[in-house]
Amino acid sequence: QVQLVESGGGLVQPGGSLRLSCAASGSIFSINAMGWYRQAPGKQRELVAAITSGGSTNYADSVKGRFTISRDNAKNTVYLQMNSLKPEDTAVYYCNADITVAGTIYEYDYWGQGTHVTVSS
Repeated sequence: QVQLVESGGGLVQPGGSLRLSCAASGSIFSINAMGWYRQAPGKQRELVAAITSGGSTNYADSVKGRFTISRDNAKNTVYLQMNSLKPEDTAVYYCNADITVAGTIYEYDYWGQGTHVTVSS
């Protein structure tokens, strides 16, 4: 059993900052890519940022220069530092990870439950 648990969402004013965290736990052998997605009301889920096990990163154009993704492999945790937040960043943010379950050779795609981020004055 593997779980991803997110934290750090909330209400913030435009221009403010938030830091999201996502910790993976359970029967984990290894974690490959980790990432953050978001889904705004009435819109499709979209990739925000991703990071490989080696630390290579990829960002959506809309967040480049404002958001930073990082990970702590020892803690099986991925972070998303969000600065200069805009109202259009309002969404439910989901953590995603490609995890090889202990005792198997299979890699599965896991999702967190989502955390709400609201940017409003």
